[in-house]
Amino acid sequence: MEQAKHFLRRINRRLLVIPPVLLGIVIFWLMKGNYEEPERQPIVEVARPLRIIEVPQVALVPRVVGHGIAQAGDVWSAVAEVKGRVVMEHPELKPGAIFRAGDEILRIDPAEYELRIAQLEAEIAEIQSQQARLTSEEKNLRASLAIEQESLTLAERDLARLESLAGTSSVTRSEIERKQREVLAQKQSGQSLTNSLNILPAQQDSLAATLAAKRASLKLAQLDLDHTTIRAPFDCRVGDLNIEIGQFLSAGQQLFEGYGTDLTEVQAQIPINRAITLLPPTNEPLEPGSLDMETMRRVFDIDATVRLESGDFQVSWPARFARVREQLDTQTRTVMIVVAVDKPYENIIPGKRPPLAPGMFCEVELQGQPRTGQVVIPRTSLRDGHVYLVNDENRLERRAVDVAFSQGGLSCLTDGLKPGDRLVVSDPTPAVEGMLVEPQLDLVVEETLIDEATAEGPVR
Repeated sequence: MEQAKHFLRRINRRLLVIPPVLLGIVIFWLMKGNYEEPERQPIVEVARPLRIIEVPQVALVPRVVGHGIAQAGDVWSAVAEVKGRVVMEHPELKPGAIFRAGDEILRIDPAEYELRIAQLEAEIAEIQSQQARLTSEEKNLRASLAIEQESLTLAERDLARLESLAGTSSVTRSEIERKQREVLAQKQSGQSLTNSLNILPAQQDSLAATLAAKRASLKLAQLDLDHTTIRAPFDCRVGDLNIEIGQFLSAGQQLFEGYGTDLTEVQAQIPINRAITLLPPTNEPLEPGSLDMETMRRVFDIDATVRLESGDFQVSWPARFARVREQLDTQTRTVMIVVAVDKPYENIIPGKRPPLAPGMFCEVELQGQPRTGQVVIPRTSLRDGHVYLVNDENRLERRAVDVAFSQGGLSCLTDGLKPGDRLVVSDPTPAVEGMLVEPQLDLVVEETLIDEATAEGPVR
């Protein structure tokens, strides 16, 4: 009995599952009968908005920016050329003082050199007196010689007359011999005068040589006297010095340095690959032996601008190419181009425009000659040698390009793009080539690019 009851309970529990299952089948059948399939909508492609520019073709101005420290173009090292005690110095002789060309800055005691000049002038006067005496002596000797020659002629005539009467009773042999001795004495006297005249040219030459030496010494003494006064050779500012009134200076002693105010130079350090872009492209080599400064200026036909920036303070000066230093910087491997600013102390405006003084750290912008017909793009649009374009169907296209060089915020291309191509300038990530694009022309980027390329805007 117990087993029969247990079996019936199990059958009843299983039968309880059947009504819910039947109810579910009925509900599903009813829902299926009323079901309507959803309407299928066509797939619509969404265009992605991207900023673009139309690739410009411009007259590109190659530009390079470097930095350097301003230095005076002319430096005067004031040196005492003579020894002596300082007896006068300019009241403004202090570091930083400005002097004009020809201003007397320092004076050394000239007494010693004035005495030397007086002594030499006296010695020269004495030599000139000796020369005058010799000239007078020569004149006297020549006159005496003429008289002696006339006397000799008369004596020779008397001797000839006596010799013609020899052998007669009117002339004795002793008279003839006496006359012969007179003729010989007359000849001897004439010969002495001739010897004295022959010596005079040598004496005159000796005096002339001594006179030339004395005059040379006088010129040196006058130069030494001139060197006792130290004047500014050009407009300059004085550097450090240590000179006092009464100080004894030795010849060759360094006094101070003067820095010219008519010219300031800045030595800008430029990477070699950037400096090359300033030169016009050419395949013609220079002729052997033709490299000189004139050729250098013709090759580096560049304009320059020097700028001083400190916070909100900015000032600039026009400059010119001066030269290229003889070697590369061994640490930075850069070429050093020197530019010159003429009249750096002109047009000064206190508080607004200072002079370009030595020691200022400056920015130097160099500009080569314009290159016409150049295709340029923003440097940021380059991605591993490729760019993204929007084609005529407004779809994204990836294209390889060849870059000639880059400067600032732009790159100059030699191949890959043509003027008017629609270049993507915004980030297309994720970039799917062929995806639909909604191009949005960015005139600001395009105008900024053109301004930078044509040197109408700053180098970014």
